[in-house]
Parts: sequence; structure tokens; C-alpha cells
Amino acid sequence: MIVRIKAVHPDAHIPKYAKPGDAGMDLHATDFATDDHGNYVYRTGLAFEIPEGHVGLLFPRSSVSKTGLSLRNSVGVVDSGYRGEVILKFAGNSNQPIYEIGDRIGQIIILPYPQIEFQMVEELEETSRGSGGFGSTGT
Repeated sequence: MIVRIKAVHPDAHIPKYAKPGDAGMDLHATDFATDDHGNYVYRTGLAFEIPEGHVGLLFPRSSVSKTGLSLRNSVGVVDSGYRGEVILKFAGNSNQPIYEIGDRIGQIIILPYPQIEFQMVEELEETSRGSGGFGSTGT
């Protein structure tokens, strides 16, 4: 699949897979700031033209576990109609950047998704799990 991208910053990196078989393509920082809520804001310098029927999902890199940061919205969603710059926001505890400009800061995975139509019913089919949640399947 071809996905068109536009560099909105001169130092933007084209996302690519680090190794064969990888699902996510690395995104690099082109700018750093903090916002009014204390979030670390990393710009990628890229805008995507994600095909209709697909979604871009933004994930932190596994190395984020070494930083004390967490991706603010857990998984970012880039809808096919969005044409703005892709930005990752992290929760942190200082005003100093953890990642440097040019560092890999996250990953994007582009996937197809079905169009869902919900149907309100009086009853749902029974299953062996039933309505058990939050650890009900074992320890």
C-alpha cells in the first residue's frame, strides 16, 4: 500500500520499518515543547494522507519504559480525513525534553478497519465468560 506523506518541517524523516517483520514504522522528533497542561509535545514534521477505510495508530516505542514518560492518550488515532501534522504528547514530570530532536519518539501502524453499525437489542448471546470483567478469567 502506498500512503502519501507531506513534510511540514525540513528535518522530517520518512517513517520506515527498523527490521523485517516489524508492524510499526518509526517516527522522529522535529520539535519539542510543553503545553499548558504540562505535556511533552513532540512534532514529527509529517502529515499523512491515510486512505479511506484505514486508520493510523500511534504507539510509544518500547524504550519509553526507560524514560518515565507515557503517551498521553495511550494510543493515538490518525483518521483518514486528518491532514495536519502528526504530534505525539507524553505525560512527564519536568520541563526538560527526554528525547532529543531527531530521536525516534513513537511508531505508526496503518490498518484497515470495518465500518460498524450498532444494533440495540434486549438480550445478548450467552458465553462462558458472561459479564465477568477485570481479572475474572484468572490470575
